[in-house]
Amino acid sequence: MTQTPNTPKAFFITSPIFYVNGQPHIGHAYATAMADTLTNYHRLSGYNAFFLTGTDEHGEKVVRAAQAAGFQPQAFTDAISQSFQKVWASLGVAYDGFVRTTDPAHKKFVQAMLEKVYATGDIYFAEYEGLYSVGQERFVTEKELVDGKLPEDNVPPELRKEGNYYFRMSKYREWLVDHIKSHPDFIQPAGYANEVLKMLEEDLGDLSISRPKERVSWGIELPWDSKHVTYVWFDALLSYVSALEPFESEKYTTFWPVAWHLIGKDILKAHAIFWPTMLKSMGLEVYQRLNVSGYIFGHDGRKMSKSLGNGVDPLLAAEKFGPETLRYALLREISFGVDGIISDAIIERRLNSDLANDLGNLLARSVSMVQKYRAGVLPAAHELGEREQGIQKRALELPLEVLKLAREVKISQAIEASMEFVRDLNRYIAEKQPWLLAKSPDKSQELDTVLYTVIEGIRVASVLLEPVLPQKMKDLRLQLGLEQSYTLEPAWGLAPAGLELRGGEVLFPKLEPVAVAETPVKMLTEIKPETKLEEPKEPKLEEISIDDFAKVDLRIGLVLTVEEIPKADKLFKLTVDLGEAEPRTIVSGIRKWFSPADLVGRRVVVVANLKPVKLRGVISYGMILAAEDSSGNLDLIGSSLELPAGAKVR
Repeated sequence: MTQTPNTPKAFFITSPIFYVNGQPHIGHAYATAMADTLTNYHRLSGYNAFFLTGTDEHGEKVVRAAQAAGFQPQAFTDAISQSFQKVWASLGVAYDGFVRTTDPAHKKFVQAMLEKVYATGDIYFAEYEGLYSVGQERFVTEKELVDGKLPEDNVPPELRKEGNYYFRMSKYREWLVDHIKSHPDFIQPAGYANEVLKMLEEDLGDLSISRPKERVSWGIELPWDSKHVTYVWFDALLSYVSALEPFESEKYTTFWPVAWHLIGKDILKAHAIFWPTMLKSMGLEVYQRLNVSGYIFGHDGRKMSKSLGNGVDPLLAAEKFGPETLRYALLREISFGVDGIISDAIIERRLNSDLANDLGNLLARSVSMVQKYRAGVLPAAHELGEREQGIQKRALELPLEVLKLAREVKISQAIEASMEFVRDLNRYIAEKQPWLLAKSPDKSQELDTVLYTVIEGIRVASVLLEPVLPQKMKDLRLQLGLEQSYTLEPAWGLAPAGLELRGGEVLFPKLEPVAVAETPVKMLTEIKPETKLEEPKEPKLEEISIDDFAKVDLRIGLVLTVEEIPKADKLFKLTVDLGEAEPRTIVSGIRKWFSPADLVGRRVVVVANLKPVKLRGVISYGMILAAEDSSGNLDLIGSSLELPAGAKVR
């Protein structure tokens, strides 16, 4: 079924409104890619979806960052805001709205809401002396400090005394506790709701919502006192509503009642306590759900830092690996709500294993088989066996399953369910052996059914993965000869028989592995003088370079058949699937140690680029690797994992 369906369901999600005191980093990229992907899942499922992102541009930290860079605040915020938009474009993020807190419409809305809250008596003026965190731009208590500072700050708070306007946040404390307890989905994952309830066990006091203009001039003036500007959080949080043109458009009435926020756990307090109490005082409906993510760490398990050299620059990673590969790796590797690790090596493994081996290779070999056996024209399926019926059943189940996971913000699991379907299509090819069916005229209809099942399965997989890989999955369907779009509604048989497959370039080109030190390496200079180095027991072989090793193409092979070669007691003739259009014939001298039953279905490591050689009248197109102990016992090198045929060994 083609899109777009006419449906009243609405979905509204916001990424954090990112602070512009620095350039966008991988944490920003993760949150924005997550919000974009959630929007795509809902839109493909028939929702009227809207995705908002933007930049938070006022406050003391921005002024200091601008001064350090030699800019006026407005010029500085213009440049940084453009940097965010550039990164999102490079990642293929298709937001529906981009709000800036320096926008005139936003300023007007903030002042209107301040007037409304002031009129209710929920804002008052008071003098206060206490510890002030410049990093978080708020007063803090001694209980919040760890070793003299907030965990998220680099420097201790300053002692300040000044007169500010305060919002009576404490007035709504009991209401908020009741709201969280009566709405179990309000803050997700649930552990963060418990964390907020723990905060609310103590009286948090009221919230300072202004700063003297003589100290912080970069902000929105209070409408009743021009000597004060609005506290940055009271300003920025309102951008989630101001971007919807409140009270004047269908956009606001459609989307705000179903609002989801997506944030990092470092800004939990502002979104889970400040924001809902502000909304309650303003008489506005409270957002539907707050989705909280963990931190992202570098390959060394430490929080990313330029000084540590363990970070991933989103622009450089998008250029190196491709923007959608970066999106895929972030969303597949890091389960939402918990801390995760990302590095170039991890991104590359996801590219080479999941995208190139599992998905890209499936597309290439399947199109190649249709071109070879049916002149590139997709045949109609005939009688479906139990295996084909199972694939079709799974294809009809998955759209609803991945939408359910998306609604639970379990995107990593949704991707894995989709990729497991891809891997099952690879297993199906290995089981059915279409290259053998093609050699038997009486198997022609069975071959047609296999080819159709695989191509239609790939089409289904492309729709399941489109929210994460929007452009790549459209490119995939073009190689199948399909130009239209599809919804996530359960469907089978939408690739028409007679379709002319086009083929094309490799969908996900592989990269050479990135060398990353996972554990410290002991250098020779660290060895104590008295330490004796053992002499090698065997003569050393000539050393080779990494370039020499890279010339050897080692791949996982799946043994399909095994035959004895007459008058050759040591040799077996094996048919091995290397993920290519047809399996290879390999002759191996392992007959003494294994029976055919030991080998069929086993994964082995094959030297795939060895020059073919004729052994006992049979041409061998590769070599199976084995290891031998001191007694002459042989064992095969393989894998206990269900790696796909053709997976590269390195």
